[in-house]
Amino acid sequence: MSDVSINSAIRDDEAGFGDFFALLKPRVMTLVVFTAFVGLVAAPVPVHPVIGFCAILFIALGGGASGALNMWWDEDIDRVMRRTRNRPIPSGKVAASDAMAIGLALSVLSVTMLALATNLMAGAMLAFTIFFYVVVYSMWLKRSTPQNIVIGGAAGAFPPVVGWLAATGTMSVEPWLMFAIIFMWTPPHFWALALFMRSDYDDAGVPMLTVTHGRPATRLHILVYTVLLAVLAIGAAFTAIGGPIYLAVSLVVNVMFLLGAIRIWRRDETDSESDNFAAERRFFRLSLLYLFVHFGAILAEALLRPYGLGGW
Repeated sequence: MSDVSINSAIRDDEAGFGDFFALLKPRVMTLVVFTAFVGLVAAPVPVHPVIGFCAILFIALGGGASGALNMWWDEDIDRVMRRTRNRPIPSGKVAASDAMAIGLALSVLSVTMLALATNLMAGAMLAFTIFFYVVVYSMWLKRSTPQNIVIGGAAGAFPPVVGWLAATGTMSVEPWLMFAIIFMWTPPHFWALALFMRSDYDDAGVPMLTVTHGRPATRLHILVYTVLLAVLAIGAAFTAIGGPIYLAVSLVVNVMFLLGAIRIWRRDETDSESDNFAAERRFFRLSLLYLFVHFGAILAEALLRPYGLGGW
């Protein structure tokens, strides 16, 4: 092999900025940043724009740290699953040890800087969020129980609480309502994915509900959680974070979500296989919009409230 070919091969295997950035799970980080921002803005205490920017930046870094540590720990699983085999570590672009080092460094940096920029409670909650996602969910629940995504879903529900704490430094009911919406949304969102990606979890030995209890039970669970989610999400319209805008948005989206869950529940395995799980894929895509729409409505209510247009 010529020197040119050798150098080209080396360059192809070297990690670029995009590979290291992918460790931070930017898609997940987008949701983390947005829900944390809504928690920050919806809080009843005005925040200086510079402090607000710093708070969101450090919360984003904390979310990225969780993603990097999750990829480090799940290296063996990610190599097996089709959905994850092209991630930086299983693809050979980034060493697992480097991912761990980046995750730990960002964890310390984000928690410390958030505490200094805002308050100790916000920093402590961010630290607990990282711990919960990496240790409680990734290291413990994910490989040990079919309730992994139910309990572990709390990790993705903490950002609005962190944002609220960054603004106020105190606990309140409102951020926990936002937490509850994300917490109840997480199971049907991931179970819909698991329905048409079950072979991945089978191959990786992850005890997702589709693997341990089968698809019919998973479909029923999706319906039950969607009903509970709809009651909670619509009910939030009549609290301090809601209002007429939120109520209108929530009613429309939850009716669509419920209809999707009912279609999934009514289907049998033959129908699902024949059209490549079309209903499940549509439900999953709708679930991706569900939180952004609801939190967008909460944000609109918060921004309009000072002008007498938001809230009740």
